[in-house]
Parts: sequence; C-alpha cells; structure tokens
Amino acid sequence: MAQQRGQDIISRLADRGEDVIGRLSEIPAAQRLLDTANQLKERADDMQKKLRGLDALERRVASLERKVDQLSKSSAPKRSTTTRKRPTAASKSKPGPSSKKS
Repeated sequence: MAQQRGQDIISRLADRGEDVIGRLSEIPAAQRLLDTANQLKERADDMQKKLRGLDALERRVASLERKVDQLSKSSAPKRSTTTRKRPTAASKSKPGPSSKKS
C-alpha cells in the first residue's frame, strides 16, 4: 500500500510538472527565454565542433613547420672551411713587382 501511495505521489508531481510546462509556453517572456536557451545550446555545439577541429589544424601546422625547417636547412648554401683568394680583374691588369723593369 505504501508503494502504491509513493507511485501516486510521483505521478501527481509529474502531472503538475507537465501542467506548469504547458502554462510556461503560453507566457511570451518564457517563450523568448526558451528560444534564447535553445540558440545558446546550438551555438555551444557549433563552438565545440570548431574547437575539436583546431587540434587537428595545430598538429598539421606543427608538422608543416618542421618540414619547412628541414627544407630550409638542406637548401642553405654550404660554405667551405678553406677560403681562397680569387684574382680580380683589377689585379690582373696591374703589373706586379716582378714585371717591373728598371
């Protein structure tokens, strides 16, 4: 009997809750509040989808940056450790000390 009474109370509360929700939908301010809440939910869902996509983009950018670094290192001009002095056009046209006539 107590179990039946408990179910009766729960069903009565459920009926009252449905009545209250039905009345809330008739009030214009409550309707605007519900619309705003639904829009907020949709925007939050969209934001979550976009944020999940950012992780993949960040990994992709990091990978591309590593590749660019590797390519820039390999294509950099290599310098030799020994330096040779190349004769310039001006030094070729000047007579040297050994070619001087006295």
